[in-house]
Amino acid sequence: MHMPDCFHPLRSDIPGPAKFTNPFHYEPHPLCLEAAAEVQAYIAGCTPLRADADRGKMFGVLAAETADGRLGYLAAYSGLLAGRNDHAFFVPPVFDAMRPGGYFKTHEAGITAINREIDDILESESYASAKRGRDRIMSENKEEEDAFRRKMAEAKARRDERRRSPVGVSAEEEAAMVRESQFMKAELRRVRRRCKARLVPAEAEVEAVEAVISRLKARRKQMSDALQRWLFSQYVMLDARGERRDLCSIFAETPMRVPPSGAGDCCAPKLLQYAYSHGLRPVCMAEFWWGASPAGEIRHHLRYYPACRGKCLPILTHMLQGLDVDGGSPERAVTEPLEIVYEDEWLAVVDKPAGMKSVPGKEPGVSVLEEMRLRRPGKGFVELVHRLDMDTSGLLLVAYDGAVYKQLQAQFAARVVKKRYVALLDGVPDRPRQGVVSLPLSADPLDRPYQKVDHEGGKEAVTEYRITGVDGGRASVELFPFTGRTHQLRVHCAHPGGLGTPIVGDRLYGHPGGRLCLHAEMLSFMHPVTGKKITLERKCAFSPLR
Repeated sequence: MHMPDCFHPLRSDIPGPAKFTNPFHYEPHPLCLEAAAEVQAYIAGCTPLRADADRGKMFGVLAAETADGRLGYLAAYSGLLAGRNDHAFFVPPVFDAMRPGGYFKTHEAGITAINREIDDILESESYASAKRGRDRIMSENKEEEDAFRRKMAEAKARRDERRRSPVGVSAEEEAAMVRESQFMKAELRRVRRRCKARLVPAEAEVEAVEAVISRLKARRKQMSDALQRWLFSQYVMLDARGERRDLCSIFAETPMRVPPSGAGDCCAPKLLQYAYSHGLRPVCMAEFWWGASPAGEIRHHLRYYPACRGKCLPILTHMLQGLDVDGGSPERAVTEPLEIVYEDEWLAVVDKPAGMKSVPGKEPGVSVLEEMRLRRPGKGFVELVHRLDMDTSGLLLVAYDGAVYKQLQAQFAARVVKKRYVALLDGVPDRPRQGVVSLPLSADPLDRPYQKVDHEGGKEAVTEYRITGVDGGRASVELFPFTGRTHQLRVHCAHPGGLGTPIVGDRLYGHPGGRLCLHAEMLSFMHPVTGKKITLERKCAFSPLR
């Protein structure tokens, strides 16, 4: 079979892996590193592509063999590159929705026409004039009602003053004042009715225009949803056995029920689809980021990343059937024991080693909670009051009593508990020696467990920092979190809006290799039973610069 231009020879004596790369848990194989180097050179040498890629783009490579044993690689990018999806060096999309005159572009043009129609109405002078007329009448109505209310208040003040007169008021005068009050209240109701009647035609004029806009928007949504369903039905994904399923069928079995926007256009599905449809045997695969980091996420130029879980996990679960896939896990081995730093009959503080989960997860592996329950079989209640990331080491609070547990959680909620972390940074931040990072965070629903900076829907996350030492191109910091968001310290260190320097060993937001150099060094709280302040410290296993 003749191989198209996008299958590139890979001249290497490096043997392939025993099993195919697990797209979600891997270290790049040397064959992929060689292929990626060629792709990176190609991008760097192509000015239009590089200009677009520099804004931030995920690329992927797939080493593969032909039926007669020739080794080569395929390259792909996520979404569009320089506004196109047909660059000959890279594999084509699974489905070409960009084809001029095709079903998608034709129906997309219909949706675009509705958008223009809506914009024309919103920007029209007739709509603006109708709103101005309504707003003018509303303002006049308010002025009239406010003026009458002031008149009522003045009349009431006069009546009250008359009633406080030392000579008193006669029965006839009191009756007259009551009648005046009743009349003015009735008159206020009449003023309101007149104002409302004046407003009705003006509101009707505005509502008539907005009803047209609403109908157009409903039609647009109906067309958009139908086009999206049609589009996803065209993405018919192969697996290694040759079986086919479209994206609608694949995602129907997930909690999302429907494919998210952009599903099927990421690197990994495109690479596997092309390999299967051209009789190539996949050997190994890797994806790397090129260019600037997105505003909310943390991506490093030329860093390798796993496939996203929101879009790609359901698709690749299908597509990898029939391949012998490596079952690698990103979890670190636990090499240090769990040590109890403080303990009494009500609570304990332990020093969690890096690599140990705080609580049991989906993947097998020991956790602090399980370990403490095993160590204290006589305790009817053993619960963690807070948690640390699996890769983070340090002090963790355990409650042996339900009431104590609730009181300690209340201290965390009231921010009475004080914590100090130490971290070794993979670089030197270009920031003041001390300060505060405030970046709201939210989970990335399409790429868990990553967290992203989200200024619209994120939860408040605040960290005070102090740079304590600099040596050899690295820096040590002390971190004091005021809030306890997931991955807060890791994101606040790595994100350009924070310290702009990831923590050493941060496989999610920095560069993998060795342990995550983040340690909960100090914990201070009020003992719920004795009322005494307890402050505990435990130095980290790595060497911070102080």
